[in-house]
Amino acid sequence: MTASVETPSGKSAGGENFPVGSFLIRADLRRHVHAFYRFARAADDIADNPALAPKEKVRRLDIMESVLTGKTAQGSPAATAMRADLLETKIDPRHCLDLLVAFRLDATKLRYADWGELMEYCRFSAAPVGRQVLDLHRAPAAAYAPSDALCAALQVINHLQDCGADYREMNRVYVPLDDMAACGAHLEELAAARSTPGLRLAYDRMLTRVEAMLAEAQGLPANAGGARLRCETMVIVTLAQRLTRMLRRQDPLARRVKLGKAGFMLTGVEGAWRSVMVGVRRSGTPSGKAA
Repeated sequence: MTASVETPSGKSAGGENFPVGSFLIRADLRRHVHAFYRFARAADDIADNPALAPKEKVRRLDIMESVLTGKTAQGSPAATAMRADLLETKIDPRHCLDLLVAFRLDATKLRYADWGELMEYCRFSAAPVGRQVLDLHRAPAAAYAPSDALCAALQVINHLQDCGADYREMNRVYVPLDDMAACGAHLEELAAARSTPGLRLAYDRMLTRVEAMLAEAQGLPANAGGARLRCETMVIVTLAQRLTRMLRRQDPLARRVKLGKAGFMLTGVEGAWRSVMVGVRRSGTPSGKAA
């Protein structure tokens, strides 16, 4: 039997900024969402494993791809399960393959020169997540653009939440180097206990762009199709907006900026109510189109 290349970290969906396969997702689709998450988590754990050299990380990710595409029979249980899931749902593997591109970048690329470079990374690391869920729901193609905007915004929010740990533990910096230079910030400042004024300015430049992406993302719930997915996506948009406001006020180097359980629940209720309002505007009834 071929040994698994996976290196589980113990991280789970409960630690994410957004609900993963929550009760809002149609019951018949939840297991497919969870299969995709387990695949992504397995690849992420390899890319983030501090005990592995970059070449070894890429080798293991290549094996995951080989298992996913059927070129190799064993070596990654998550990829085996994902391959079976894709065959069942008849969804193209391109979203999974794009994720693997991003995780190879995580293994080998430590700096991003500018916002454009970071958005190219998000095209592979973030957009596939939303597109996979949309494809599972057979959502219209019009949903792709606002979904991409939302997923990229969530990715940047996560980068800012973890900017200190990413630098200290993996020497990774997702804050664009040109933003840091323009704001008079230096890389080594990310190792400090508090952000310098220059870093604060660099964060705010990023958050201004995130706010623009979230403005575009507000069109996603109306295009997602189905009341349940509309609610799920509006909750996620609302969570992202709340985290963005928190990052404006709080220092991610002083402590990880995140929502507590109560804040998460309240934001979820707000998002659910906003989705009802979208349904009312679309159909003239509170329920809108059934999922």
